Amino acid sequence: MSVRAPDRHRTAALRITGGAACTSVSAGFAKLSGASPGTTAFLRCAIALTVLVPLSIREWRRIGPRPWRLMRFDLAAGMLLGIDYVFWVASIEDVGASISTVLLTIQVVVFPLLTWLFHGSAPSRRFLALIPVMLIGVTMAAGVIGQAEPGTDPVGGIVFGTIAGIAYAGYLFFMRQGGGQGHVVFPVCASTTAACAAAVVVGSVWTGIDLDLDLAAWLWLIALALVGQVLAWLLIAGALSQLAPQVSASLLLLHPVLAVVFGVIALHERPTITQLAGCLLVVVSVWAVSRTPRRERVSLGERGRFRPSNVQDLPHSVVRPGRDRHDQGST
Repeated sequence: MSVRAPDRHRTAALRITGGAACTSVSAGFAKLSGASPGTTAFLRCAIALTVLVPLSIREWRRIGPRPWRLMRFDLAAGMLLGIDYVFWVASIEDVGASISTVLLTIQVVVFPLLTWLFHGSAPSRRFLALIPVMLIGVTMAAGVIGQAEPGTDPVGGIVFGTIAGIAYAGYLFFMRQGGGQGHVVFPVCASTTAACAAAVVVGSVWTGIDLDLDLAAWLWLIALALVGQVLAWLLIAGALSQLAPQVSASLLLLHPVLAVVFGVIALHERPTITQLAGCLLVVVSVWAVSRTPRRERVSLGERGRFRPSNVQDLPHSVVRPGRDRHDQGST
């Protein structure tokens, strides 16, 4: 018996909400582990591979190998993802788990600009107008403008957070190039393998990689890999195609919001009023950018369900479902 559309959409919305909840605790788990940025990034990927490798082998046997011309994009994306992970954890150390997650949304600005640069798909005027608003919100959230939380390093936080956001935008860009070819798990596995290698290189040179951790640190890192990465992706991946892009984007905005709530309640972080106002400004700006104009919503509704070209790259943060084919995927 077929599932009714309202029930299917409700289930998809619940799955995306659950995935956003999973990703929102990632920064908190990284902070609670107490491990260095290099160690956290490396073990996050290595532990996740224990689940992703068997799943990708199963997919390989079911639909065949992935062409090398597409795997190159997966590996390039993964190298940038490893850099993103290392600098993101460094940002967590400087400004806290909640604020660092909000800073990562800078990728919402960078990703469309990369698409514009390499594919000539100009972003909307609304997007260009909101760039300075979002950047002001980011600097407020980090504490560069206004008052910062005592004991934090706003300048270091925003520098590391910006590098992480740019690297993540590059990861999204490359993953989109190899998307829509039937493989779902294998690209994630390949990119995670490359991310693991990049984390080893960057982490060894910068912060070092220490595997002599106590039990509590290992448990937090295992939770980070399995909950914040694998489980979140499994929840979100199959659900995005069931909802309109603006609905998915709005639900994924729960990620930074819940991260701030988790940081305040579980980690006892105390962002200042200025920082919270900056977080709100960033979230509202991302929501405004992600909204699809009414004419496009009608067009999408007439053409059928939204099918993103690569849904596996979304859990880490909010991705703008833009207007070009690389951003929206095929329908």
